[in-house]
Amino acid sequence: MRRRFLLFTAALTLPGVALAQSTSPLRIEQPFARATAPTARAGGAFMTIVNTGATADRLLRVETSVAARAELHTTTMEGDVMRMREVPGIDVPANGKATLAPGGFHVMLMELKAPLKAGDTAPLTLVFEKAGRIDVKVPIVPLGAQPDMQHKH
Repeated sequence: MRRRFLLFTAALTLPGVALAQSTSPLRIEQPFARATAPTARAGGAFMTIVNTGATADRLLRVETSVAARAELHTTTMEGDVMRMREVPGIDVPANGKATLAPGGFHVMLMELKAPLKAGDTAPLTLVFEKAGRIDVKVPIVPLGAQPDMQHKH
């Protein structure tokens, strides 16, 4: 009897969990990744994370099936040399946005399992400190192309 009660209680909470995820204050806009050469071992993914909520959040990590691992990186200039380095997270301010763009913060896809081909999509799961997991299908654009400015998740 106790087991049935626990199962019933758990079932009642599931719609609330789905509702909480669908009402996240975070929205992913303009996601894209550039196509890679056939021999490339790494690629980058870019997007804008919009936070319409009154509480700041933080992107902690990214998961994907297209690479052995995904890292959060930033690009900095050291003299005349552009360098990338891994960062532990990317802050998304309350009522603001975080821009992941070439030359700045981005998702580095390391040890690609196959080349990123224009016209395909790459599945990413963004893991946030407060909002939890958000799945994004990232369009792969030709090298040098501009992203679709209307694409949102």
